[in-house]
Amino acid sequence: MWMRGGTSKGAFFLASDLPADVAARDAFLLRIMGSPDARQIDGMGGADPLTSKVAIVSRSDRDDVDIDYLFLQIFVDRAIVADTQNCGNMLAGVGPFAIERGLVDAAGDETRVAIYMANTAQVAVATVATPGGRVSYAGSAKIDGVPGTSAPIPLEFRDTAGSTCGALLPTGNAVDRIDGVACTLIDNGMPCIVLKAVDVGVTGYEDRDLLDGATELKARIEAIRLKAGPMMNLGDVRAQSVPKVMLVAEPRFGGSITVRSFIPHRAHATIGVLAAVSVATACLIDGSPAAAVAVVADGPRKTLSVEHPTGEMSCVLNLSADGTVTSAALLRTARKLMDGDVFA
Repeated sequence: MWMRGGTSKGAFFLASDLPADVAARDAFLLRIMGSPDARQIDGMGGADPLTSKVAIVSRSDRDDVDIDYLFLQIFVDRAIVADTQNCGNMLAGVGPFAIERGLVDAAGDETRVAIYMANTAQVAVATVATPGGRVSYAGSAKIDGVPGTSAPIPLEFRDTAGSTCGALLPTGNAVDRIDGVACTLIDNGMPCIVLKAVDVGVTGYEDRDLLDGATELKARIEAIRLKAGPMMNLGDVRAQSVPKVMLVAEPRFGGSITVRSFIPHRAHATIGVLAAVSVATACLIDGSPAAAVAVVADGPRKTLSVEHPTGEMSCVLNLSADGTVTSAALLRTARKLMDGDVFA
């Protein structure tokens, strides 16, 4: 099934329909996407990292979990299939897909689907509209980066701190200096390097095309990313899609912070769900580059609007008494685009 999930889209497979051997599976996925090729002309990929993604879904045997979900990023112009990150946008399609495929029974007008994110061994809960016992994609919810409206799919994340790097701040520091630039190395569901845009020579308000053409900027932040990889317990990240690089600036449109995200070698048209959670969390860390430019209200529940090139994404963070983020919730939508056979 081809689906849009949040501001991404890609292929959703039952695990039982793919080769069990990882090498054979990856070769098949590269073939169906048309990678490696900048246009992905011989496959289904859309010549963009946001449209070259795969979700592999199966019924879970874990307690209090319905579905296991493995996310794979298929590189566009390289023969790489990466499993080193989650994708919170594709996650929005997992609940509807599982119900459509009969892995989860619809339960009334709304069905809660507990999803084990195999990439990082964390659990998220998606709430899917199922009036009359069937998935409905029609509704009035709107998310920036997607035209029109769809049925809302709230996603709740818990215990995501250190999901890939082993700790929220893998170096133990609010700030690390890399190549003379102050960075927060953080993982609250997505490993990210958060730094001020002005510290690498841009404003943070540029559009995607301008950033994608900024060769010197991209070389500079890639040098920082390669040095940050081992510091974040990720090792050599040359062929990895994490950590992502987040350039932050003061908000312009009434939000909490402005972000320009690199994923990692292309500028993102919006921002990833879990990257937004990590950036929002960085806003709450005293002394961090994000905290220096963010506008954050008081209170044990923080709603932080993360401004991105095509709009904003609001993250609701719940805090414990000591200020630790205990859960995060976001609103996404999804839509079924095609159900059929794909050929390798």
